[in-house]
Amino acid sequence: MDKQTMVKKNQVYTVTIEDLTYEGMGVAKIDGYPLFIENTLPGEEVEIQVLKVGKHFGFAKVKEMKKRAANRVDVADLMLIRTGIAPLAHMTYAAQLAFKQQQVESNFHRIGRFETVDVLPVIGMDEPTHYRNKAQIPVRQVNGELATGFFRKNSHDLVPMEDFFIQEKEIDEAVKVVRDVMRRFGVKAYNESDNTGNLRHIIVRKGHYSQEMMIVLVTRKAKLFRNKEIVEHIIDQLPHVVSIIQNINPDKTNVILGKESVVLYGKNHITDQLLGKTYQISDHSFYQVNSLQAEVLYQTAMDFAELKPTDVVIDAYCGIGTIALSLADQVKQVYGAEVVPQAIEDAKINAELNQIHNATFVVGKAEDALVEWKKEGVQADVLIVDPPRKGLAPEFVEAAIEAAPKKVIYVSCNPATLARDCRLFVDGGYQLEKVQPVDLFPYTAHVESVVLMSRREK
Repeated sequence: MDKQTMVKKNQVYTVTIEDLTYEGMGVAKIDGYPLFIENTLPGEEVEIQVLKVGKHFGFAKVKEMKKRAANRVDVADLMLIRTGIAPLAHMTYAAQLAFKQQQVESNFHRIGRFETVDVLPVIGMDEPTHYRNKAQIPVRQVNGELATGFFRKNSHDLVPMEDFFIQEKEIDEAVKVVRDVMRRFGVKAYNESDNTGNLRHIIVRKGHYSQEMMIVLVTRKAKLFRNKEIVEHIIDQLPHVVSIIQNINPDKTNVILGKESVVLYGKNHITDQLLGKTYQISDHSFYQVNSLQAEVLYQTAMDFAELKPTDVVIDAYCGIGTIALSLADQVKQVYGAEVVPQAIEDAKINAELNQIHNATFVVGKAEDALVEWKKEGVQADVLIVDPPRKGLAPEFVEAAIEAAPKKVIYVSCNPATLARDCRLFVDGGYQLEKVQPVDLFPYTAHVESVVLMSRREK
């Protein structure tokens, strides 16, 4: 008999939580069949009801907590967990950091096949709430009224919310102001089932140091009725707003931003500082959402590199230049590559803003740029990579090993692809020296890491 046939939907059991998934859900087993249970912690005894039964695992919900874990905290709003905004909100912060360290270690053992790896304790925050400098808030019609909030996990049901817990408080306030202005002017919320209505998302970006604020109104149609009056009401109530942009996204898609943006007020960007350098941030720019911890992350990368004035550095996924420009005044020359043309334009502007003249930025795939620079005789002392979640392409790793930098600094947002790629570098002649996780996203399951690898002498 299959294990899951013994466990039926709606059945009630009393179980002990044995483990956590990488997403922070509790795991209990009934005759070896795993059930994933939200808002539970290892060691807790809970009465559960089975919600869904699959071939290899199922899902259940808590009916009654019989024995609490010592590292549990009371959750002010369970919707923070149910929407996925703060899936670790039921854990003490110390327990969150330990969980993330264990996640990194587990990936290096299981995926990277490293028998031993010394993962340093996660660098956390003194104040781990209200840290996000950017919000992307969906807008829908709820009970006949335009509402802002967040989708319930694995659904498109909007849960109206005002306190998002992990966003800067001024951003939460700005979302409410914009929502109320939109209600006042009768703007219709987007209906994704039949692709009607107009306002899809409200995006707010805020400079952590500059305090400059950008509002992006993502609409389905180019026409936003009475937009001048809407703008006047927003800037009247939000004095830090220096940019209001309408982004038009007519497609029936989960992608938030469309290709066309129109400036309704002020500039097409905000500026902010990171490690003493100034950056222009547009509606499409990638910019770390936790400014304080981004500084810790980048400083850690620079410390690991032990940069010298004679060094040549390649930043292979440079974005708008935040890492490359942070270290440019410590080295001889820095090169950056990025596939997004607008990001490279921004990187060049940011170099000018900071009067940096030893940075070269090119548009293209990182692996192609490495090959081209090698042909031009560029010999990098330090290679820095900060790729998206999918990690490095195998051809990039090959090109990087061929380029033979003395040190590779890998900044990662995904410990699974990080461990996989580190194995390729180690098999290609590098030595794993240090692994330092940094908590950029408290109360979520995400963890960033900085890894130092050095080329073994032949």
